[in-house]
Amino acid sequence: MKKIYKIVTVLFLSLTLTSCLNEWLTVNPKTDMTRDILFSTESGFKDALTGVYIQLKNSAGYGENLTMTTLEYLVSSWDVTTNTTQQRLTQFLYTDAGVEGVMSSIFSQHYSVIASINAILDQIDGKKDLFTTDKMYELVKGEALALRALCHLDVLRLFGPVPSVTNDDNILPYVKTLSREAVPHINYNAFKAELFKDLNDAEQLLKVADPVQSYSMFDLRRPGPTYTFNPVDTYFGFRHIRMNYYAVKALKARAYLWFGDNENAFANAKEVIDAKNPDGSTKFTLGTSADMTAGNLNLPSEQIFGIYEFSLLNKYNNMYANGTLKKGSAETTIKSQLYGNTGTDIRETYLWELITQANQAKTYIIKKYKVVDAPSNMTVDYRQIPLLRIAEMYLIAVEAAPSLGESQAYWSTFRTARNISVSTLPTDPAMLKDEVMKEYRKEFYAEGQAFYNYKRLNLPKNKILYASTSSSVVLNYVVPLPKTELINTNK
Repeated sequence: MKKIYKIVTVLFLSLTLTSCLNEWLTVNPKTDMTRDILFSTESGFKDALTGVYIQLKNSAGYGENLTMTTLEYLVSSWDVTTNTTQQRLTQFLYTDAGVEGVMSSIFSQHYSVIASINAILDQIDGKKDLFTTDKMYELVKGEALALRALCHLDVLRLFGPVPSVTNDDNILPYVKTLSREAVPHINYNAFKAELFKDLNDAEQLLKVADPVQSYSMFDLRRPGPTYTFNPVDTYFGFRHIRMNYYAVKALKARAYLWFGDNENAFANAKEVIDAKNPDGSTKFTLGTSADMTAGNLNLPSEQIFGIYEFSLLNKYNNMYANGTLKKGSAETTIKSQLYGNTGTDIRETYLWELITQANQAKTYIIKKYKVVDAPSNMTVDYRQIPLLRIAEMYLIAVEAAPSLGESQAYWSTFRTARNISVSTLPTDPAMLKDEVMKEYRKEFYAEGQAFYNYKRLNLPKNKILYASTSSSVVLNYVVPLPKTELINTNK
């Protein structure tokens, strides 16, 4: 990492409580503020953290490549044109110049976000006295640490080894400081230790600071003096688009599963599933047909943490509604092959649409990101790209539960919510994982999670739905590091 040192450019995310709810997240650039000035006030630290959240939605990151496009091409989720970068992604041709460029941009974007996070963490402890709002220091530092872990985990999941095929070789840098010098790469176990240190530290800080434990997600969407949640600073609100306490627990569940620690994966997933509101109701609920019929296609009740995208409908129109991201021209491609033609699965029934393109060709598109462009108020503003959902916690619990009976209970709850018959899980662990993986494929279409889970399980090509059947296509889960980064591997 040769340019890990940087002067942070801050972008404000201004949270307002006015009636103009379509503008409740507005972006105002501050391009000439030095770090010394920025980190001279509590407000400056808040602004810097807000800038990080804005960076996360860059198209090279979670705005597109890590959710809707590149990672989905790797598992052939979308139709491709011959001799394009997209086709070469489906063929795992990582030496292709176009593919190299896309992967390099993902790598650079992630470490750019990490650099911005480290700029905050580099200053925050020495300037703790600047924080005059109770629990604000813990909130800002906790979120920053958790976001650093989020970015590093996804760098590992994409560019690191298959978790069942590791050795003592240095693989990636876990960057925790600001420096002009190259950051040495460390081995898999050292990377894992750094990751869980960040997650554990974040959990402890947010456990004492995050109001998500004491208020419902609905109440946290509308902070103010006339509502149930009336914080001293609205920065404590809107926890669905912030790396909140339960998002840390969910991320720990995902990470532990990646590293093969089923006991801790289950414990963390279960805590999120069991989380309750003050009135005893469940904090995060699985979406049902009622959500779909109401038009809430991205299932907001499930979202533990996601990236707010003010222009999400424009993104949908420009990428999906016009047929740019499409799959197949016949019902069998999606309804039969993906869902088994159940006729009842809410994803099969509501999420896909057959459209006619400008050239009169018919194709299927997913409507997951078709949202209301100008919601009437913040409580129904669902312009969010999901990064952590309760559905994943149920699938982790199914796979990692200590007994088959517990796995079956979570499986039954999940499938009932999706309005499909409750099958009996196989007793063979490998076959059970195959059943769970089928649901990952259905559930996280256009969210980028399928590739990671195919890789985690090191599944062969014939287990990847829609994968090329050509013998010339060689499955390769390990994306090479950018050429400029390879020189640091053994330092």
